[in-house]
Amino acid sequence: MRKRLWQEWARLAAGVAAVLVVVPALVLSQGVEESRTLVIHGQGGEAPVVRMQGKSYVELEALAKLTHGSLSFSGTQVTLTLPGSGATATTIAGEKSEFSREFLRAGIEEMAVIREWRIALVNAVQKGYAVTNDWISYYRSPAATDLRLASVAASTDSDRKAYQLLSNEFDNMKKLSDRFVDAHTAMNYTSLDALESDPLDQKILNCARSLAAMAASGQYVDDGSCH
Repeated sequence: MRKRLWQEWARLAAGVAAVLVVVPALVLSQGVEESRTLVIHGQGGEAPVVRMQGKSYVELEALAKLTHGSLSFSGTQVTLTLPGSGATATTIAGEKSEFSREFLRAGIEEMAVIREWRIALVNAVQKGYAVTNDWISYYRSPAATDLRLASVAASTDSDRKAYQLLSNEFDNMKKLSDRFVDAHTAMNYTSLDALESDPLDQKILNCARSLAAMAASGQYVDDGSCH
């Protein structure tokens, strides 16, 4: 019995973040087929489940209590936060995980500038050119400006989350550049293949691919590449 109830709950959940439909009590009272009980393995207690027109509904407050989570409300959005998961579930009409048009445009511009910055750095290292602070600032300054513009353009939760990843990419690119600037200042020898299989450079590349995938889909999906 518990196994069957859990399978029904799994169909309502998307991983840890569950998308739930809140239906007023008046509507639920019409056409109710049967009442059941939700039990989550590893959690004490239970929550009432109502079947109506072939679909299952569970009260948000009861679910939050059962999972030891918490609810927060902002406008038409309700967020269920599950303990220890680091994830949130967003529900209710009108809220999407899509980026705003303004932020998407600014984010793509920032990604393009950072890409140009990285290509210039790689070419300089591979050809043995001096990597000076003045030269790096030619790329770093516009990247910093575009990052600020992306921050201003961020208006949705997805925008703000993606902005943090963009900021991480900028910080890592700056850290990589500073390494070679410091080496030049200290007159240390830099190998022409110094960037081959470099962990930080690989992290920047992986993050760029992740951000590009998000831009292509228009939705925020964090795969951990930019942390």
